[in-house]
Amino acid sequence: MAKPKPNSFGFQVEALAWNAYVGALGALGLERASRWGGAIVPAIAPINSAWKTAIRNIRMAFPNENDAFHNEVRKETFVELGRMTGEFPHMPEYLAKYRSGEVEFHGKEIIEATRGKGAVFIGGHFSNWEITSLCLAQVDPDSHFTYRPANNPIIDKYIVDTRAQFGLTLQAAKGKEGGMGLLRSLKRGRSIALMNDQKYNAGLSVPFFGHNCMTADGPTRLALKFKVPLIPITGRRVAGTRFIATAYPAIMLNYDDPDNEQTVFDGVKRVNEFMEARVRDAPGQWFWSHRRWPKSAWVEAGVM
Repeated sequence: MAKPKPNSFGFQVEALAWNAYVGALGALGLERASRWGGAIVPAIAPINSAWKTAIRNIRMAFPNENDAFHNEVRKETFVELGRMTGEFPHMPEYLAKYRSGEVEFHGKEIIEATRGKGAVFIGGHFSNWEITSLCLAQVDPDSHFTYRPANNPIIDKYIVDTRAQFGLTLQAAKGKEGGMGLLRSLKRGRSIALMNDQKYNAGLSVPFFGHNCMTADGPTRLALKFKVPLIPITGRRVAGTRFIATAYPAIMLNYDDPDNEQTVFDGVKRVNEFMEARVRDAPGQWFWSHRRWPKSAWVEAGVM
């Protein structure tokens, strides 16, 4: 077992503030909490370095667009992030929306075809990505999800418990122990789900919007090793608190030569091509504020 972080006094104080925040959002109701988060986060975001990171990333990815476009995309992405923070305490309500059809999941048959056989599902940080996970968990409740734990163990427990309420009962923290859990699930014919659009220093340097960046190769390697499909799933907000999640046909992989590094590179490259296409579909709904590219790419693109 991984050694838990100490429940320090600082963590307890931080958790009190967190509980007050999510408690207030919970009292607002879903619609109002979503709108409130979408208003407050972009208002305070300029004081954080992520505000500058986002605009550099956007300018680099869309060099032929003007400043008005870049600034609008940045505003939209922080509105989406704010809406997500407002909606998280209400995630069980999204389960009801899914069951009523207000949250749509296209391509469910792709997921259903993998039950009992195993698959590697990959997602990205689009809109409220928790809703995409919710949709997947309803169709494949045995799927094993990986996640990055919150630094504060009290807050992390709240997040894990909230996810369990909408079906994410198998959650593996990133790291050696979590990785072993994913391997065990694949060996048993269960599917696993991972995010595949953030920087990963131990991965492969692969083009994304024309600039190389380190990309996680683990999902591709696992799909090749276990000879299971590598299936991308993303979500998009269509209006207010209405969402459409979509499972797409599997990424093409060369299963006849799984140990060849070129096979792995080609698979990871196709993953980035897929993610780029989805970002271009709705650029304001992707999480631009993380350090996806190295500073050298910013310098090369003339945005820094």
